[in-house]
Amino acid sequence: MSLTPPQLADIRCLAFDVFGTVVDWRSSIIREGESLGRARGLEVDWAAFADAWRAGYAPSMNRVRQGRLSWTSLDQLHRMTLDRLLEEFGITELSEADKANFNRAWHRLKPWPDAVNGMHRLRERFILTPLSNGNMSLLVNMAKQACLPWDCVLSAELARHYKRDPEVYRMAARLLDLSPQQIMMVAAHQDDLKAAHSEGLHTAFVMRPLEFGPQARPDLTVDPIFDYVASDFHDLADQLLSRSVSYPALALK
Repeated sequence: MSLTPPQLADIRCLAFDVFGTVVDWRSSIIREGESLGRARGLEVDWAAFADAWRAGYAPSMNRVRQGRLSWTSLDQLHRMTLDRLLEEFGITELSEADKANFNRAWHRLKPWPDAVNGMHRLRERFILTPLSNGNMSLLVNMAKQACLPWDCVLSAELARHYKRDPEVYRMAARLLDLSPQQIMMVAAHQDDLKAAHSEGLHTAFVMRPLEFGPQARPDLTVDPIFDYVASDFHDLADQLLSRSVSYPALALK
């Protein structure tokens, strides 16, 4: 349900999930794999490889959450998964430089077609920041290469917790000197939004039905706790930038 004009006018910051919401990780990793394959003469199902790499994301973070692994950056977790997958896919021809560069493919992910222009529209009224499990260097490099118009960069690395741990959402409010109610979490993943909602943040669900490929069947049902539901960032901007809302001058406080 949409916020009332006074509620919406009180929102200062939009905090974005990144992987899948802002950037198309799957197509980007497939593209990087295909390039590597051509350069090294590899015959690999890169779509399957990309899906397997992403499938290792949550389990690897859970090892950190459960204390089975001390704090480990997402770059390091990605590399652990990559080393395992190279063995599973029978890829033995890569040098250490090849592996390191391929692991940094996550720094080079491409945005969804609507993302950059939609974010520029939203930035006219709101502070924009990622609130991502990506480590700082990854998010900064990605922003530079993909021209993502962040006002600042907030990484789970700063809290030394991974979403959906509450410490990540609390960290965003603390570092921005805002109340949770002045922040809206924007994500394509319902569990992320529910975790943010439980910490008092407002929520916007942006549907990305192609995140896991054209054959996937993602859950696009809408939880009534979500404040906004949008098909893309332009749709979200249309809803949030309504002329019926009187916004104060853009400022943290």
